[in-house]
Amino acid sequence: MSLRLSTVILPHLRWHEGGRAAWQRAEELGFHTAFTYDHLSWRTFRDGPWFGALPTLTAAAAATDRLRLGTLVTSPNFRHPVTLAKELITLDDISAGRITLGIGAGGTGFDATALGQEPWTPRERADRLAEFVPLLDRLLTEDSVTSEGTFYSAHEARNIPGCVQRPRLPFAVAATGPRGLALAARHGQAWVTTGDPKLYETGTPEQSVQAIRAQAGKLADACEAIGRDVAGLDKILLTGFTPDRGRPLESLDAFVDFAGRHAELGFTEIVVHWPIPDSDFAADEKVFERIAMEAPAQLG
Repeated sequence: MSLRLSTVILPHLRWHEGGRAAWQRAEELGFHTAFTYDHLSWRTFRDGPWFGALPTLTAAAAATDRLRLGTLVTSPNFRHPVTLAKELITLDDISAGRITLGIGAGGTGFDATALGQEPWTPRERADRLAEFVPLLDRLLTEDSVTSEGTFYSAHEARNIPGCVQRPRLPFAVAATGPRGLALAARHGQAWVTTGDPKLYETGTPEQSVQAIRAQAGKLADACEAIGRDVAGLDKILLTGFTPDRGRPLESLDAFVDFAGRHAELGFTEIVVHWPIPDSDFAADEKVFERIAMEAPAQLG
């Protein structure tokens, strides 16, 4: 399988002031998927414009024809499986089956307290994700679901006619710990990593590659434990959070070298951030577009 190139378009632009144009340009450039973050606000963008992920993806679905669309990632921090399933089925229908759900445990950012709750511990986040994903799986594949859980319940929740994609839209599970990797192995059609966050500030690119190789090995072990071939699971690397930071987007050659090293680890998809001036995701737009148009052929 050739290495796919995808992008993340943050939902910070008004739709009629650059938002629509970015998604349409992503399709023109040939990106496989355009994702967006599913947060209520995020890091340095907190005090500026920030729009909802699912309405943005719905608008993007209407404005494009071929581009796959998705969240990277949705979490239980402010979502419930019952309402999320209904919205995803609707979005999958509007897009004619072009939706991928990136899903993970979430973190301790602004989403974690926006509803008035105390931030959950890592164990609590893992506990919730372990209940959230299987229930969401059922809600997207069964016409009627009743389930009583510790954190999430459903009572005769109807989801007819279900997804356009069968048996449901794909899950891309973001995980590095054993419980999350087990969920990816059992329920995922893809696995997502950003690398090892402990290496971001002081690590080297070589150390990062080794850490990601170890993560991929643990994913293979999780798949083996349930009798699944890890080769059947797509592996997605969300860039921008490894020690390389933005260097892979400095030139076509730099990106091809970066992507090639990770393709050797078994990755099937590399995701780059759409350039945002004066931010951590600043990049030369001409170089970015050249990478989008030319890198996939060189990596094929």
